[in-house]
This record gives sequence, C-alpha cells and structure tokens, in this order.
Amino acid sequence: MIGIVDYNMGNLASVKNAFSLLGEEVVVESDPHKLKEYDKLILPGVGAFGDAMEHLQVRGMDEAVKAYAQSGKYMLGICLGMQLLFDSSEEFGLNKGLGLIEGKIVGFDRAKFSHDLKVPHMGWNRMFTQDHPLFEGMDDEHYLYFVHSFHAVCANKNNTIGETEYGYRFSSCVQNGNILGIQPHPEKSHKNGLSILKNFIKL
Repeated sequence: MIGIVDYNMGNLASVKNAFSLLGEEVVVESDPHKLKEYDKLILPGVGAFGDAMEHLQVRGMDEAVKAYAQSGKYMLGICLGMQLLFDSSEEFGLNKGLGLIEGKIVGFDRAKFSHDLKVPHMGWNRMFTQDHPLFEGMDDEHYLYFVHSFHAVCANKNNTIGETEYGYRFSSCVQNGNILGIQPHPEKSHKNGLSILKNFIKL
C-alpha cells in the first residue's frame, strides 16, 4: 500500500486520483506514526519551501519522513516535495530542508538565459532521462508538466537521473538510493506521467 504524506501543503486529490486510475490503493496519511506502515511513500507539495518545512515540523512529519527514508523502502517527492528532500533552499531566504539528498534549491538564473523566458517555468517541457526503472518503456525524451520558479542543484551529479532545458539544463529528476524526486507533476502529465507512477509502483 502507498501512503501520501498529508501536511496541508500538497495537491493530494490529484495525486490520489492518478494512482486510482492505475488501480493502486493509496491512503492520504496525516498521522506521522503511521508512515512506517506503508510499502511506498509519496511526498507531494505545492507552495513555498519554508512554509512547507514549517508544516512538516509542526505535524511531526519531518522526522517521520526521515525515519521512513532510513527504512530502505521507496519514497517519491513530487514538485515541492522533491525540493524538500534537499539540504536547503534559497526561496525567500535560506531554509533548511530534510537533507536526504545533498544539494540545494535555487531560483532560475535569468543571467544565464540566452533569450527572454518567463519565470515561473510553466507548461509542458521535455525531460532527458537516463536508463532507469522509473522510465521503463518510455522514450529518452518525453514531455511532462512543470510549474516552478526554483530548481535543484545536486552536489553529486550522480544523483541526477533526469534533466530539463529551460534557459539551461537543470536537474528535474533525482535519486539517492531508495529516495526519488521529480520536479514536474506526473499526476498532471497524462500518459507519460501515469507511466512514471506505474513504474514507481513496480520498484
């Protein structure tokens, strides 16, 4: 069974509906003591990094998520949920993250853009992926739906398993052992997104 972490900062309904389309039973879990009971875990997130960490801490979910990560069972962070996996974020000041993947979250550097691009990065864009079970049966380049103004910078390039081009290449899918994170919203990415979630179920 898959648990979705409820800390009042995620798009829970759409994530749950996506798994339901795949015939997978999921539970939206608000009790941090019960996270350990699930076979896999989803950490969603919409909003600001600092607010999200505060919500996790107030609910006791931060330590529960860290403990789950130590269990060896697979966990997937989606959008802001992926960013929370990192050491820190520069969004509205320096904010400490969960520290499960070494690196930081930074804003798009407009000085590196070769032409004028809008921030946030919003809409459909390609992800260039490595050979990985999460992308089984998919093209090396596939389109997914993005909505974000900040992106991950991995301290160890081997943690990057997917990249996207928006002004420059950035890490859009990451892994550290059993911990996975994806910047775009698979639950909003139609067939390609459902394929990623289906592959996550099979891990």
